Amino acid sequence: MKNFTCKLADRSVSFELTNWAEQANGNVLVRMGETVTLVTAVMAREELSNQGFFPLTVDYEEKFYAAGKILGSRFIRREGRPSDEAIITARLIDRAIRPLFPKNFLREVQIICTCLSWDTQNDPDMSGLLGASLALSLSDIPWKGPLAAVRIGRVQGNFILNPTYQERLESDLDFVLAGVKPASPRGERGDEFLFNMIEAESDEAPEEVYEQALAFAKPFLVQLVEFQEKIIAEEGKQKLFSENQSADFAELEKEFRTWLEPKLEQALFQGDKRARMTQVEAVKKEFEALVREKHEDTNTQKRAGFFFEEETDHIVHKGALEKNQRVDDRGLNELRPLAGSAGLLPRTHGSGMFERGQTRTLSILTLGAPGDQRLMEGMEFIGKKRFMHHYNFPPYAPGETKPLRGPGRREIGHGILAEKSLLPVIPTSDEFPYTIRIVTEVVSSNGSTSMASVCSSTLALLDAGVPIKRPVAGISMGLMMDEKGSYKLLTDIQGPEDKHGDMDFKVAGTKQGICAIQLDVKVNGITESIFKEALAGAKKARVHILAEIIAKVLPEPRAQLSQWAPKISTFYINPEKIGLLIGPGGKTINRISDEYGVQIDIEETGQVFITSEDVTQLNKAVEFVRNLTREVQVGDIFQGKVKRIMEFGAFVEIPGGQEGLVHISQLASHRVNKVQDVVKLGETIPVKVIEIDELGRINLSLKEAQNATK
Repeated sequence: MKNFTCKLADRSVSFELTNWAEQANGNVLVRMGETVTLVTAVMAREELSNQGFFPLTVDYEEKFYAAGKILGSRFIRREGRPSDEAIITARLIDRAIRPLFPKNFLREVQIICTCLSWDTQNDPDMSGLLGASLALSLSDIPWKGPLAAVRIGRVQGNFILNPTYQERLESDLDFVLAGVKPASPRGERGDEFLFNMIEAESDEAPEEVYEQALAFAKPFLVQLVEFQEKIIAEEGKQKLFSENQSADFAELEKEFRTWLEPKLEQALFQGDKRARMTQVEAVKKEFEALVREKHEDTNTQKRAGFFFEEETDHIVHKGALEKNQRVDDRGLNELRPLAGSAGLLPRTHGSGMFERGQTRTLSILTLGAPGDQRLMEGMEFIGKKRFMHHYNFPPYAPGETKPLRGPGRREIGHGILAEKSLLPVIPTSDEFPYTIRIVTEVVSSNGSTSMASVCSSTLALLDAGVPIKRPVAGISMGLMMDEKGSYKLLTDIQGPEDKHGDMDFKVAGTKQGICAIQLDVKVNGITESIFKEALAGAKKARVHILAEIIAKVLPEPRAQLSQWAPKISTFYINPEKIGLLIGPGGKTINRISDEYGVQIDIEETGQVFITSEDVTQLNKAVEFVRNLTREVQVGDIFQGKVKRIMEFGAFVEIPGGQEGLVHISQLASHRVNKVQDVVKLGETIPVKVIEIDELGRINLSLKEAQNATK
């Protein structure tokens, strides 16, 4: 075992080279505090000949033993499918390392990050990302790393490097960014550090805060890259492949470019997506037939397929860089036609539609009881989640046919991105006790569906009457860059610009500031100046959407909830009375729920939530619970039922299930010879509490209750 430790301010990260996974192409053990992550990188021995894309898989494994927990089903005490949080971590690592693989590389590569020990302080996602960088760099797998990654928090205006979980709770910023040492976007060494992945959320932080955080992070990123380079120089293997695999096909490209370029230009640059797709596909089929006619070699035919995609990229780039031209003839900073609407569905609690060109998202909101919160049980977190956003991308959205299956990694990732974007404006449970679930259905897609989901979800929240702090909108910024680093930014990218462009920079926020950022690139990375320009462009577009679409559809939340939404009554009881309300084995609370058709949720603080769609039944249940748990005091008057009759008096049940004694002397103002002369078993009578003795026994009076009501 060899150990290498890098000191970063008051934090450190250790890389241990072991023979634990010696059959992997590369492996490393990463320690941050007592959080330990094993990262392995394995490359298949042969190319997948029929694969049309780079087959990279990144898996992040949460192990309950790492946290010292035995979780899972009572009958299957082991880990199941990855949690949403694990999938997000895997996507984060994937998005950072993917752009650094050689173009047209077709050998399958798998990265597995396994958290072996978790110290409750250091998030394994950082050690997983750093471990993936070093494992790939030390291996014989072709990869243009290393890269560095840090998390930046901000507490009381001060930036914190790799904050602990507690510091993150106090922070108004959670900014994860990765990058590579100064190099031009397409491989040549240059002067500026490049940032190739960002995942961030904040409490409406201004753009300047992010710019300052990025500047704060840069020295640590450079330090981490240089530290890894020293390890690689000592321990790295020779890479198996040349990064430039296209040299042998230069003649092929020269042969076909003159024929292909004008046809692709004509097919690509038109506004209608369906017409564009039809014509591009026709050109592709004609091109494939031409290649087969002139070249029988299957490798040449396969390379021709890559060349078609490369030429499409080239033409889309050329249009933007040389002519300020986009595939739908918009200006570089011009938004697509926008529209919004709300209240579209009669029986849902809230709904909103947002339209951006041919992209349309429909968000449907449901309000539920506090007990409808999602129960989360994972390695890092056990608790409840009261706000959820789920994203669905059915095959008809882009005009395709596919089997309908459960949500994939992309759907989960887009759903959580929108959730993070909206969470800062969601009211607290004290302000609005409902559980909130939004489902976004992408009904038509031509790019930027995740940011459209933010906009339609905002309209659904406003339509439902949820008292959000401020509306939220989102936008995607794109980039076209040439080999020399010259570039043009694009506002509001659509499908072809996402697929063939160099950046997808998603920014969501309010008019006050940013709520979430997500950056993906296809080049090595972007410079600090591009980052700042993209933030400025995104802000301008976001403010326009908020003012011209969302504010004009619904300027503020509706004053009333939907008539179909459940009603919730909230109040507090003495925590010592919780057991009385629940009853033995839940008997009492279940009886109340069944009798009144309500849902009752209780917090340890004594806060009670009663939920029902019927206001009358809700009020009856509230009255019953209040009476059941109220603190009986001398002077209280109740209607009670006679439960037992004795020679010396009658025992009467008062609301709350408690019994008190009405002594025979307290039955009437005159002398009573026999209790049954005044009251009967099962009769309901008014009683007044006249004494609670030192043993808690309640003494009642019928005559004083009658006198008090005269």
